[in-house]
Amino acid sequence: MHRVVLWVVVAVAFVVGLVVPDRSEQDRQEECRARDGRVTAPYAITGYWVIPRADPCVTRGMVEAIHAIGGDTLITFGPRFSVGVEPELAGCAVDGLPCAEVAGKRIRQVYSYVTSEEFGPGLLRCPGTDRRIEGEGRTYYRLSLAESCDAPEQDLVLVATDGDGMANLMTEAAAYGMTVFPGLPAAPQRPDKTWEPDLAHTAALNAFTARVLSDYKARFGGSAAFGGVYQSFELAMRARADDDPIISLYAAQHAVVVAALPGKKIVVSPYIDARRGRGFPPDQVREGMADIAGTRAGAPMAIAVQDGRGTGKVPVYGVHEREARVEARLVPVVGEVGYGQAYYGSTRDYIEAAARQVPDGVELWVNVEAFEPTPAPGECGRVDPLPLRGRPTKSRLDRQVMATGPYGSKIISYGWEPFFTCQARYDTPSLADDIAGAWQQPIIVNAVRKDVDGRPGLLVEGYHLRGGTFRFDPQGAVVRQERHERRGRLESAWVPYAPPGTTSLTATNEAGQTSAAPYVF
Repeated sequence: MHRVVLWVVVAVAFVVGLVVPDRSEQDRQEECRARDGRVTAPYAITGYWVIPRADPCVTRGMVEAIHAIGGDTLITFGPRFSVGVEPELAGCAVDGLPCAEVAGKRIRQVYSYVTSEEFGPGLLRCPGTDRRIEGEGRTYYRLSLAESCDAPEQDLVLVATDGDGMANLMTEAAAYGMTVFPGLPAAPQRPDKTWEPDLAHTAALNAFTARVLSDYKARFGGSAAFGGVYQSFELAMRARADDDPIISLYAAQHAVVVAALPGKKIVVSPYIDARRGRGFPPDQVREGMADIAGTRAGAPMAIAVQDGRGTGKVPVYGVHEREARVEARLVPVVGEVGYGQAYYGSTRDYIEAAARQVPDGVELWVNVEAFEPTPAPGECGRVDPLPLRGRPTKSRLDRQVMATGPYGSKIISYGWEPFFTCQARYDTPSLADDIAGAWQQPIIVNAVRKDVDGRPGLLVEGYHLRGGTFRFDPQGAVVRQERHERRGRLESAWVPYAPPGTTSLTATNEAGQTSAAPYVF
């Protein structure tokens, strides 16, 4: 999912900043409207992928909007550490020479990094070669990767940025009590297999990663908002070969993270693919999860499994719908067939498989894909880069949350922009607006039979369940809940009714809100 959007969305900026911004930056932040720290519409999703912004006021508005609907976590993609000189670096020059040339040095390889942050002075280590360059409205950096600054042959990294979005993000996240996971520099891709990293450049990538993380520690190490890093190179969470190149990349780069940022968490978001003939069945998930966990090098890790609904690679359906036709938005992906014919299983099947044996040192998160495989007429979504994606409805997002079950300790989502913020017309609501307007709707994620004091009943888990009743169909029974508990944002309610057979369950809470979709068990 992420690979197709990874670099264009972040290729506009490179963020550097000091822990304490300079006076001009403080002046700009003082010009922004005052912060509003209220959480007015707490939704089940608590983390979002975001794009760092050079404008501090735009950043404040974005972070505040996410915080208002209960978000406490922000994740960014790491830009591509690419081989060669990217067009964005064409204007970089030092002493009349292109930045890729250094007088008196043989340059073996040049890499490019186009980002949304500025770096601190500690990044510059080799006098004369390492430079911060201002030109053509941009800031550039030239960095040597040589072990010795005196080495006659060196590799260079050229960096281009047009603002300090990462520092802005850290500042606002700290003010709202939120956590940021910046993306690690993403490995170069093989030209012939773009889904694999080019391991020939791993040493250079690791040397640059160490420089970036050392700079993060210097600038953000004292901030409670700095939670760790996000692994930007994607992989499928399935059984993998012993010499798998992505696992090799993870092991090498994660060792750098542990050395530079001991104790910080590494977030990985692997995808699943349930399509028959192209994907893999749920029973491969556990081994894939173990392989990923094996790369953490002792660091705490969160594995945020992509639910697959946005790309259409994994469907969301109930146990009673296996033979039903796939919903219309999935037809462009698998055709007009039944779920069982098109897929090995549903999102819930894969998340349940992952939850059966979570490795030590790992938290299981779920990444809900907040987009449609293709756009519908009159619908806003992503128009660049390809492939085009549509915007989901709030009710469909509720169904995805239902499919996560009670298994993940956190639900996050790709991605805030444009899918939560776009509008079909200026006078129509965004997805974030729809959530703010209907945040109290109950969402049932699990139901199990449970006797209490010798009375048969049902224990229901979900969100916004307090008070009210549960309706059971086809029985037609409406029963009031008797017990309620809260565990973080997830709640449980007990109702003194044990329905026979397959049952459809709908909740209506004390606020008078009814769940957007029934839960079938």
